[in-house]
Amino acid sequence: MQFALPPRKSPHAHPYARSSSRLSYQRRQQLKTVAVLGFAILTIFFLLSHFFSSNTTSIAVPAGTSSVVIVTVLDRAALSDNYIQKIVRNREDYAKRHGYTNFFANVDDYATAIGNSPRSWALVPAVRHAMGVHSHSTWFFHLSPHALIMDTSQSLKSQLLDKSRLESVMLKDVAVVPPDSIIKTFSHLKAHDIDLILSTDSEDLSSGSFVIKQGEFARFFLDLWFDPLFRQYNFAKAQTHALDHIAQWHPTILARLALVPQRIINAYSRDSPGAAVDGTYKDGDFVIRLLGCDSDPKRSCEKELEPYYNSWARKLTHQ
Repeated sequence: MQFALPPRKSPHAHPYARSSSRLSYQRRQQLKTVAVLGFAILTIFFLLSHFFSSNTTSIAVPAGTSSVVIVTVLDRAALSDNYIQKIVRNREDYAKRHGYTNFFANVDDYATAIGNSPRSWALVPAVRHAMGVHSHSTWFFHLSPHALIMDTSQSLKSQLLDKSRLESVMLKDVAVVPPDSIIKTFSHLKAHDIDLILSTDSEDLSSGSFVIKQGEFARFFLDLWFDPLFRQYNFAKAQTHALDHIAQWHPTILARLALVPQRIINAYSRDSPGAAVDGTYKDGDFVIRLLGCDSDPKRSCEKELEPYYNSWARKLTHQ
């Protein structure tokens, strides 16, 4: 017999078929769960590996990059060409001996940023500028144009930056601003904690000779130091008194600060007032600084520099 339509499937499915259908559904649900968990685990591993690789992979430093940059800010409107040439020659000779780089800045380049503040403030944006130009260098040594490197045989590393050396000369638990500041340098700090190295004279921290390490702390510190509030406050000693203030009242800075004896990087000439005890230059010291020679009408920076420059130049002829 032929049927007009094919026979329909019985509405009563075989019991084994229903069981098989339920098992297939359960397996699909289990597979979906496993897939979701697997995807989540892979995502977590990917994010963790990306995070750690981005933190441990160092940026390639271009060949020939100096570890130290010497920053000298010259007021070409106030200094003679002869004086400037002597300072430049001194810095270039030192940098060449130790593979360092010089950054010579002009005060007038920062006139807009300084505004009506004293021109001595130019050192702060100049150091920040040097860091931007030499972004792969580690240490920046700001040295006053009224200072001369007398012992060019000493590298800054051996003099100060070597960790064991820095550890041995750091002044701990002493007044940040002499003679009797109630704020003391931290006694627990180690050389690896340090990003800023300063010395003091008998009254203040020295803004004329300091070393700072490239990094987030340096950017924070320089931005804070150059804050318009400080520049407009009319401190008697401009950026020096601003430095005294922020070093004492900002623990973030104090936690990265090392004070060292004055003669290591900042010995004063006999004509310079305010040297700390044992802070006056002696033959064989690394640096001599003619503090105040440009602000005292009775003094002349060029005349005071001459004997020290000649002494340094004579040493070059015997080396």
